Amino acid sequence: MNNLEKIVKKLKKQNLKKDDFKNILLAIYGMFGDSELLYQTLKARGFPIEEEDNKVFLKTAKTLYKNQEFVIVDIETSGSKPHNSQIIEIGAIKYKNGKILDRFESFVHAKELPEYITKLTGITVEDLIYAPTQKEVLAKFKEFLGDSVFVAHNVKFDYNFISDKLNELGFEKLANRKLCTIDLARRTIVSEKYGLGFLNESLGINSLIHHRAYADALTALRVLEISFSNIPKYVKTTEDLIEFSKRGKKVTNEKKNIAEKSS
Repeated sequence: MNNLEKIVKKLKKQNLKKDDFKNILLAIYGMFGDSELLYQTLKARGFPIEEEDNKVFLKTAKTLYKNQEFVIVDIETSGSKPHNSQIIEIGAIKYKNGKILDRFESFVHAKELPEYITKLTGITVEDLIYAPTQKEVLAKFKEFLGDSVFVAHNVKFDYNFISDKLNELGFEKLANRKLCTIDLARRTIVSEKYGLGFLNESLGINSLIHHRAYADALTALRVLEISFSNIPKYVKTTEDLIEFSKRGKKVTNEKKNIAEKSS
């Protein structure tokens, strides 16, 4: 269990007095740190904590998932590893209560690009040469993201790549709660495969563009919406949803019928 999950576990049990919470941060991150700095840094990194009556609570444990603000993200990169490649395009959609609230889309400056990436995405060096730098784009994206729940299809890749790049560029790593639409689809949608391209076709989403950041983010949003229509009634809060997405095996027709009867 990583440090963020340890904090989530504590706050899911109960709201904590701010001083008690800061002491927990010191115990986790180091007894000789500045507890207020740790607290403010955690918030700045997108960890969804709030204060009320001098108590700290986890917003995602209190917020109904239907009222949660999600940011659905997709990136295109020049390679698979952050240490020797970069983001070349990022697309994101801010979504809440069944509505798209805002969008974020940008190319990222690069002077060269592997040929296979151009063949895969259709993005060329000419598209990127005059684009804003990775640092400029990620700074604006981080502001756009805030403390929303970070959603992606195979969220580990997009989240970790962006987080590692933020760290490399002198920003703190992300601390947002995250949700994977592959995991959620496996729990709510009967399908032979769960790749975004396959779901796009089999679910009748029919996005015409694939392997472009904003288009793939929009497809992932549609998968999220379809998944929401099959969520059991016992899943209430955003933390319930995150836990539900990670638990158990993929849904089958038999399991789906049982879930529908019990909901």
